[in-house]
Amino acid sequence: MTLVTQLVLALGAAALLLLPAQAASIVPEKLPPHPRLLLDKQGIGRLKERIKHCSWAEKRWKTLKAEADRTLNQPIELPPRGGNWTHWYACPEHGAPLKKGKQIGAWQWEHICSVGGEKLTSDITKASTDYDGCVINGIHNDLARSIRNLGLVYQLTGDVRYAEKARDILLAYAGKYLDYPLHNVHGEPKLGGGRQGPQTLDEAVWLIPLCQGADLIWNTLSESDKKTIAEKLLLPAVKEVIMPHRIGIHNIQCWKNSAVGLVGLLLGDQELIREAIYDADMGYAAQMKKGVMPDGGWWEGAWGYHFYTLSALWSLTEAAHNCGINLYGEKLKTMFDAPLKFAAPDLTLPAFNDSSNVDLKTSASIYELAYTRFRDPSYLTPISQGERVSDFAFWFGQEELPSTLPRKWKSENYPQSGYAILARGEGENATWLCFKYGPHGGGHGHPDKLSFVLYARGRTIGIDPGSVRYGLPIHSGWYRQSVAHNTLVVDQSSQKPAEGKCLEFGTTNGIDFVSAEAGDIYDGIRFTRKIAMPNENLIVVTDRVECNEEHTLDIVYHQRGVWENLPAGSDWNVPDIPGYKYLKDATTRTTSNEVVLKAIVTDIGPVAITLAGGEQTEVITATGVGANISDRVPVVIFRRKAKETTFTWAISLDGKPVDLQYLRASTGL
Repeated sequence: MTLVTQLVLALGAAALLLLPAQAASIVPEKLPPHPRLLLDKQGIGRLKERIKHCSWAEKRWKTLKAEADRTLNQPIELPPRGGNWTHWYACPEHGAPLKKGKQIGAWQWEHICSVGGEKLTSDITKASTDYDGCVINGIHNDLARSIRNLGLVYQLTGDVRYAEKARDILLAYAGKYLDYPLHNVHGEPKLGGGRQGPQTLDEAVWLIPLCQGADLIWNTLSESDKKTIAEKLLLPAVKEVIMPHRIGIHNIQCWKNSAVGLVGLLLGDQELIREAIYDADMGYAAQMKKGVMPDGGWWEGAWGYHFYTLSALWSLTEAAHNCGINLYGEKLKTMFDAPLKFAAPDLTLPAFNDSSNVDLKTSASIYELAYTRFRDPSYLTPISQGERVSDFAFWFGQEELPSTLPRKWKSENYPQSGYAILARGEGENATWLCFKYGPHGGGHGHPDKLSFVLYARGRTIGIDPGSVRYGLPIHSGWYRQSVAHNTLVVDQSSQKPAEGKCLEFGTTNGIDFVSAEAGDIYDGIRFTRKIAMPNENLIVVTDRVECNEEHTLDIVYHQRGVWENLPAGSDWNVPDIPGYKYLKDATTRTTSNEVVLKAIVTDIGPVAITLAGGEQTEVITATGVGANISDRVPVVIFRRKAKETTFTWAISLDGKPVDLQYLRASTGL
């Protein structure tokens, strides 16, 4: 090893970003022996000790061994074709995921709506209805994971039968891979598509565990088998399918980098290793430098994609670690830190942008690896929430963990990521609000500037509906419309992508507050919102809208529960336009007086929504869409036609109406 190489390895990934391009692209001249991707020899030794001393590891080992034994006793049958886009695998009526039903033919199944129970059959002539292809995509991924499982059992037992079975699956894929037609999510043979799956993303997701498994048995393979697997499977997958499709700073590129890097580290291909880690535009180092916000959040602004990106990164960082390349830099650590900053008291993260709610208790497994590498005691919080039965605990977990301290909730502002948190109370029953004012989030962003989610009494009350599978019309028709969020809608049309900014954040008279402006969400319109939390039971919102001419202004709020004793009103004719057309049971009433609405929330009771009087306001109540079309969520729209106006309203968690005029006079809100 040269002196320059030793220096590069010692400095680590963070320092590599500061070196000249030529020096930064250096990789070790000689890689350590196999295995070296998922685990190295020392890691296998630690895993054996873990199984001996930890009941939770022994339990996972028994499950893994049983899975490998089933694979050992089954014939190898690869799917006859590549898989289809999983975002097509949803009920077109309910917008809910489908479940695989009984098999009705060769590589054919019934597909059952998880909400309505309808049984659908696949139509291969259209990608959007090729449900069998979606199941086949999952089968390909299961086969890749089975190679990894077989490799692990071989390493832990020394029984060569498991290695031979893994070899046979790899050779079967090597014999078939190039016969799978290139296809994208629409079934077209275009760049960006894959052979095994419909995207380069799918190809990478499948290839990573396949490489990890191949590495675990690599020393048992003949030179001829290694050559066949490399030349007919691994290299075509990365060089012909994955690498020509370059998409810059993106979660998908992180998956692709890891797949390319693992093939490079498996085969000892320095060109592939450099491409994966050091490519100036989109390698691992570039993703860390450009894709991670200063507060640690992934730039796409969706917590689901934050963890999806972490799921992509770890396989490369760990394989590099085993090969003497340190990618565990500060930027990666902040990605583990960020979710702990932004989690609600029940350790869930808001369903902002193209994401559902992310529960840190069920996503805790990756913190097993993070704790082992960084030893940050805050990572023990998610780990301690459940049983240690995950692969990450099995592969990387510490045998004994220190005790954790209770978390404390406080108001915080994170201007780089564009979130502010207001919090009062202790434990899971604390009141917590997350206000979203920052960057749009690129292709996964939603038009919801100055929206918020509200958590109290152990559950999310003021919701963001999140997202559904992208192949469904309701994804763009509802979830990506401003009216689906707790924000301003002008003339019943969604906001433009924009970046807002925080105007104030602090405490006045003991009351925590934040105010922000939305940015250029509509031409000729300025929208500012101030939110204050006087106590655990009360949230006060002041919305100021200033326009260059009169517009229809809707302030929208979505509240979990069931409407109770609504003020008298008449039926409202729901417009057949994006977003609004999904509203149901709509009624309207117009008044210039104070308005109090109540919704009964499960396990909480009544929650009151009070609008201050003074200006004529049309108050529209309805139900909108939550997790799917059958999940109905109360929604209120405060509507005014005005050139400029101020809406002052409050959410009272104890169900009592609020005297907003007195509150403003006594507190200065």
